[in-house]
Amino acid sequence: MAVGAALLDVDGTLIDSNYQHALAWFRAFREHGFVLPVWRIHRAIGMGGDQLVPALLGKDVDEKQGDEIRDTRGPIYKELMPEVQPLEGAHELIADLKERGLTIVLASSSPEDDLEHYLELLDARDLADAWTTEEDVEATKPAPDLVRAALGKAGTDDAAMIGDTRWDVEAAGKAGIETVCLMTGGWSEQELRDAGAVAVFESVDDLRKRLAETPFA
Repeated sequence: MAVGAALLDVDGTLIDSNYQHALAWFRAFREHGFVLPVWRIHRAIGMGGDQLVPALLGKDVDEKQGDEIRDTRGPIYKELMPEVQPLEGAHELIADLKERGLTIVLASSSPEDDLEHYLELLDARDLADAWTTEEDVEATKPAPDLVRAALGKAGTDDAAMIGDTRWDVEAAGKAGIETVCLMTGGWSEQELRDAGAVAVFESVDDLRKRLAETPFA
């Protein structure tokens, strides 16, 4: 059955930023003496920094150096932000969902200034009904806090998520909603389906053409 609200992940789903995030984490880890292969970091992108650092380096390192690593990563990502662009069709997808009468919430745990930049890139300020930032969550994906905060902004639990990683699927599942996934974050269709995605599309435009196959029909 069609839902009444669409919660849209931003990084990797609407904005092509996952690889810049991976590079920023690589450089931050290296500055603190940890050299990890970028592919391993990429697999954790979609988690927030509170989850990503212990997932990759362990809880002991996170307790001792996690905050310093996270503080190092922020400015590095800012330097890479001029390279970040919306994925083709992202603005149009939001407009399509809006035209169907859905409440639109951009579900992000990014800092507020990053999210403001994304809103400008997407030209979405007048399309989205609400959005979240890091201020709205205590624990990031795959914890459900972000999805629950977005549901609160939507004013309904009658919603589905659009994301690009297994972390989106897991967080949404813990909050009791389904996830439609895009392969734009670098995860394969099979991986996303195995994680529990109800539908997987290659690109934003592919999803736009096939919205009738989703909970947003």
